[in-house]
Amino acid sequence: MSKQELLDRIEKKRAQLIDIVAKNGLTSPQAIQYSQELDLLLNSYNSNYIKNFTSQVS
Repeated sequence: MSKQELLDRIEKKRAQLIDIVAKNGLTSPQAIQYSQELDLLLNSYNSNYIKNFTSQVS
């Protein structure tokens, strides 16, 4: 997956999370699921792009 594809998926999941929280509350099972999915996407972005960037700068 390209960097832009990953960023697009992160933004889409973030929007979905905001929408489901507005409808069902922060502690609803769907909100928790979407939050966990967003965490996985953000962790993937961090491990693939942020850590690589900081090791190149050092």
